[in-house]
Amino acid sequence: MGKVDHDLTDDQWSALVAAWGGCAYCGAPETQPRLQKDCMLPISRGGRYTLTNVVPACRSCNASKCNVEVTTWMRRKKLDEQAFLVRQVEISRAVTR
Repeated sequence: MGKVDHDLTDDQWSALVAAWGGCAYCGAPETQPRLQKDCMLPISRGGRYTLTNVVPACRSCNASKCNVEVTTWMRRKKLDEQAFLVRQVEISRAVTR
């Protein structure tokens, strides 16, 4: 991991958590035990901790997703992949302004 460029700042992470208002996948509130940084494309598959690759996830969703790419996992869980991806892009753009 030390050889990979991770550029997500603490301010960006805080903005992502605020914008999502809870788990990006299931909507569990932020008041859960701390939300975790989840890489939509896992580190083990070439992902990085960047603004466009990280979303806040509850412990349950993060553990369930493990090192699977987000769309594959969402299809398996029968979650609304399109709505998630559209919202993820909108939030990423808003946070970069």
